[in-house]
Amino acid sequence: MVKINGKEMDVAGKLLSDYLAGTSYDEKRIAIERNGVILPKAKYSETVIEDGDVIEVVSFVGGG
Repeated sequence: MVKINGKEMDVAGKLLSDYLAGTSYDEKRIAIERNGVILPKAKYSETVIEDGDVIEVVSFVGGG
């Protein structure tokens, strides 16, 4: 199991980019932390989500 934003999910073995494609996240407006390390966007398509990972997806919101 993988914990994403505090929720247990069964997505181990998937590429991070494939997981994101199945969500409503706008990849241009998010940052991803995996096990305490910020991932560069260029790594999303080569990062395999592993059992036990803790992932935080942070969305940026504009405004003024």
